[in-house]
Amino acid sequence: MGSEKVMKVLLAPDKFKGSLTAAEVAAHLGDGLLARGFTVDELPLADGGDGSVAAAIAAGFREVPVTVAAATGRPHQTQIAVSDDQAVVTAVVEVANTCGLHTLPGGRLAPLTASSAGVGQAIRHALDCGARRVVLALGGSASTDGGAGLLAALGVAFRDDSGRDIQIAGGTLNRIVTVDVTGLLDLTGIDLVIASDVANPLIGPHGAAAVYGPQKGATPDDVAALDTGLRHLVDHLTVLRPDAPELAREPGAGAAGGLGFAGLLLGGRIVSGADYFLDLLDFDNRVADCDVVITGEGRIDDQTLHGKLPAVVAQRSRPRPVVAVVGRSDLSAAAADEMGLTAVYALTDHTSGNPAADPQLSRRLLAQIAREIPLAPHRPVSSSV
Repeated sequence: MGSEKVMKVLLAPDKFKGSLTAAEVAAHLGDGLLARGFTVDELPLADGGDGSVAAAIAAGFREVPVTVAAATGRPHQTQIAVSDDQAVVTAVVEVANTCGLHTLPGGRLAPLTASSAGVGQAIRHALDCGARRVVLALGGSASTDGGAGLLAALGVAFRDDSGRDIQIAGGTLNRIVTVDVTGLLDLTGIDLVIASDVANPLIGPHGAAAVYGPQKGATPDDVAALDTGLRHLVDHLTVLRPDAPELAREPGAGAAGGLGFAGLLLGGRIVSGADYFLDLLDFDNRVADCDVVITGEGRIDDQTLHGKLPAVVAQRSRPRPVVAVVGRSDLSAAAADEMGLTAVYALTDHTSGNPAADPQLSRRLLAQIAREIPLAPHRPVSSSV
């Protein structure tokens, strides 16, 4: 009679934003499960927002350091992730860790002076590393410049009425008089993938400035000025693409302050962030021989149903049971059932403290929950190899 097979658990969480990386979440859940005798496979994930480079590195991509301009221009050292062993060298470039909100000096918001130049510099470095596919992870951006900073970093010249180069930022777009695209880096043969789950157009009441500008510190007057500047930018970028006005209306063009628009101008394609990153990080192969899946994120609520990572993990893990371990849960029972979650465990239900502000407490609670939660496979466990 063969010995009973040890249950294998796939740990596939997103980050706990502001507290723990996805790799840290997986590691501390793993500590608790290993203490119970389970076999674990740790697969830290991302959905195309901040943490995407770290997830790619944890999955085997090579970490490549790069110095770029932070949101307000100061030098900032960060990293991109580059694959070594694929037929097409793939690089993951992240807005958040290049010129995102976290790069603002002292955390002071700069809605009119922040630029996306840093992510353009990171793309240039990725191409220098031999990348033929560049995955642009949008999320956590500090700027609303329509991606003009990115374009400038790739060689587009924006000039004022005196013929001088403009220091591009959201608040300077209305100064553009001429655009020279002759110096634009040749991206022929480059697969530019824009990973985002934002469906906003670039301009108008549902656009980048109106919807996301206030989160970046924009006052109502700033929002109006930024939206006017974006319209001005679109008019002038017809020199690069005559269909620029149509691209500005595309769902996702308004992502990351208009970086979605810049990516479309460069021939990029917008994809669902969560699904794309699960494919990139080989989720389907990793889940195939697992009996139970544990996913999670910092906060889960009914909006998670709409394409966020735990929902996509649950959908792609069927028929295996999927448990969510999260920082905080505002998820209704109906939404949890629709998502296909077996159970949801929140750190906040196990403490009177604030785990989001206490990473050490979060680490202890993750290991504790993993030691205690009931886990059972949905399908019979075979003793055969």
